[in-house]
Amino acid sequence: MPPAQMADLLARAAPGADRKVLQLAATAMRCALRRPELGVDPTRLGVIDYSRPSTEQRLWIFDLASQKLLFEEWVAHGRNSGGNQTTQFSNRDGSFMSSLGAFTAQETYMGGNGYSLRLDGLEPGFNDHARDRAIVIHGAPYVNPTMARLQGRLGRSLGCPAVRLTVARRLIDSLRGGTMVFAYYPDKAWLAQSQLLAPDCGGSAG
Repeated sequence: MPPAQMADLLARAAPGADRKVLQLAATAMRCALRRPELGVDPTRLGVIDYSRPSTEQRLWIFDLASQKLLFEEWVAHGRNSGGNQTTQFSNRDGSFMSSLGAFTAQETYMGGNGYSLRLDGLEPGFNDHARDRAIVIHGAPYVNPTMARLQGRLGRSLGCPAVRLTVARRLIDSLRGGTMVFAYYPDKAWLAQSQLLAPDCGGSAG
């Protein structure tokens, strides 16, 4: 399916999302599916729009097979990526920043934050240290929209895209096993250098 057509389907399912972001996610997804070694599940897609403030819902999870929106949620960013608005990102361990680009959601485990989902970064230089940094999806009490309205922002993570405790398990189970999670911000370097967003798909075959 051409990215523009997929973006139309996604936009109909999630009219609150930015269509330009959805089209970039669709472009990255199409490219990743041309690289079987990445192991991307073609039936689901997660999109995070870090250009939106943390007080807004900015995480969408789609069932592509049924063309339905499964989740529209709040998601935290790293404490050093900004206050309510993100301003900077990092691939470096110890930065306590979020990372940009496409990830695949892999296996679940029980950790210090409870039921959690490991992420593998697909973008060299931008998020390929995600697993080593333990950048995972997990539930957190500080992802609380009511408190966010009072304090002007969600609580922040150490770089993980944390979600509400009440949806964490269902949301994680919808992603585990190879779903692409596409984290967007209008970062010029990433937009220019991402192989998954390149017109020739980074020179991959197909």
